[in-house]
Amino acid sequence: MAKVAFIGLGVMGYPMAGHLAKAGHDVVVFNRTRAKAEKWMAEFGGNLADTPAEAARGRPFVFSCVGDDDSLRAVTCGREGAFATMCPGSVYVDHSTVSARVSRELHAEAKARQIDFIDAPISGGQAGAENGQLSIMCGGEKDAFDKALPLMESYARICRLLGPSGAGQLTKMVNQICIAGLLQALAEGLHFAEKAGLDGKAVLEVISQGAAGSWQMENRGPTMLDDRFDFGFAVDWMLKDLGICLDEAAQNGASLPVTAEVREYYKDIRKMGGGRWDTSSLIRRLRVFDNCPGGGAVDNLEGQG
Repeated sequence: MAKVAFIGLGVMGYPMAGHLAKAGHDVVVFNRTRAKAEKWMAEFGGNLADTPAEAARGRPFVFSCVGDDDSLRAVTCGREGAFATMCPGSVYVDHSTVSARVSRELHAEAKARQIDFIDAPISGGQAGAENGQLSIMCGGEKDAFDKALPLMESYARICRLLGPSGAGQLTKMVNQICIAGLLQALAEGLHFAEKAGLDGKAVLEVISQGAAGSWQMENRGPTMLDDRFDFGFAVDWMLKDLGICLDEAAQNGASLPVTAEVREYYKDIRKMGGGRWDTSSLIRRLRVFDNCPGGGAVDNLEGQG
């Protein structure tokens, strides 16, 4: 069994670190909010550290799952970052969704310290993390990936190396681009069904068995009809992720018109007070627009949640 550090015990990191502990690994955790780390330790055992550097000391494997580029830089290269105490030959696996640029930057910094770095963003939501059924998309060297794979398999449904440093983050961008378009289409379809006087649940039952079927339709369609949006990945985080996608597209020349438009829709939802609603709340935006004076001008959205 391996000696492991896990940095970041949010909605995803908390159960992922738990799977490592349940698999028998010796896990030490760090979280910015100490109370969350104490709760994790009470549930899973292991130990907690006061800084990322303390967590990483003497650990051949260090994992992280944090919010954004700046947070990742802080826990790796900051004054008390993990890189400062990691030994040559150790492996850092980052499960955050961040830019490919920062992943490549940290890969280079790690290499200079004789540390391996894998960018390994995840998909599958809170339920996937809790059930150990995540999709993990990795970028980095094969030798480092092969070392870390048995540990990642404790919470993965599929885990693939997709190319050199940054390839994992680029693949996660593809994932988010697809989800954004799917959710907007699903929101429009269900909104159309409501306006047409159809039984939405009956419609879902029929079309989910055909070519229109998807994970989003099966898992979010019924809750969208019920106007419930407290199921996982928040609008604020999707706005961050789609911004990363559009920034990368500006560099590589990809055309993302739907992604750009849906990002603007999520900005509308945030103005409605829905920053913490889940991403399927696109349908509520359509319902609110119907009821707004002036045909749903953005200025009329505030306070419409």
